[in-house]
Amino acid sequence: MSEGAEARRESETGLQPPASREPASMLAFALDAPNLVSLAGLGSALLGVYFALLGVLPAAMIGLIWAVVLDWADGIVARRMPNRTAEQRSFGAQLDSLIAVVSFGVAPAIVLLAVGGFGATFVPGAFVILATSVIRLAYFNVFGLVGGSTYRGLALDNNVIVLVALFALRPLVGEPVFVAIVYAVLLALALLNVAPIRTPKLAGGWFYAVIAYAALASAVFGWQLAAGVG
Repeated sequence: MSEGAEARRESETGLQPPASREPASMLAFALDAPNLVSLAGLGSALLGVYFALLGVLPAAMIGLIWAVVLDWADGIVARRMPNRTAEQRSFGAQLDSLIAVVSFGVAPAIVLLAVGGFGATFVPGAFVILATSVIRLAYFNVFGLVGGSTYRGLALDNNVIVLVALFALRPLVGEPVFVAIVYAVLLALALLNVAPIRTPKLAGGWFYAVIAYAALASAVFGWQLAAGVG
């Protein structure tokens, strides 16, 4: 994926604020427009976690898919503000990375635990999801893109996109089979996140495709909630 946290960090990582003067306050950096979008994505991910803990998984999927949209949107907003300072860009890169851990690491791990009824056998899988997410982000923050256009491994927001598609099909599959599928797919995605493969950085019209996907998913899960399904 591009247009999101990883693409934004590619241009912002490594920029350090000058040491010759006192930096602005923390809240001043947080009120920078792209960072407000990033924080909105964090709020959306938090809603996903909240509903997963309550066992309302269709609502959790709505929160998580819009976290993906906002993850892409913050990079677009940042690129339309060329006059941002090096300090703002550096702060934004760090903020993005930390939020991605929550949205695409912690949240899917909690969804897996919720699907498994918080059974002990699901804890190792949740750990793998968390561990691979932080390893991937740390690696990306150091080495960035390959040739400016290719990721090493599968970008983390793909995990949520696939997870949402799985949950849309949940009513069509028996629950024990569905739980096993979610466990297997999330582990496979975690391995792809850190695999020595290259995946393209998507840009341009793909952002609108992600918005359309999120809108469709929201309609499907909204129907499931209204119908008492899932």
